[in-house]
Amino acid sequence: MLLANIVNSTGVFLILLAFWLLIQGKMKADNRWYLLMNLTGAGLACFGSWLIGAIPFVILEGTWAIVALIGLMRRK
Repeated sequence: MLLANIVNSTGVFLILLAFWLLIQGKMKADNRWYLLMNLTGAGLACFGSWLIGAIPFVILEGTWAIVALIGLMRRK
């Protein structure tokens, strides 16, 4: 259970940090680093949720990661 907590906490921290930087005006929603933080954070939270069997959060975070990935791909 400790691994799942570490993975989930790291993922959620990255998502919240990205959001905080966005609302502080330090990043824009189409910024590569913002999208990478969301992709990484959501991916970690998705994996951590899978480790504990929280399927609704696997779906939520998996979708969040896919949206961030699409945003990254659109930048190119």
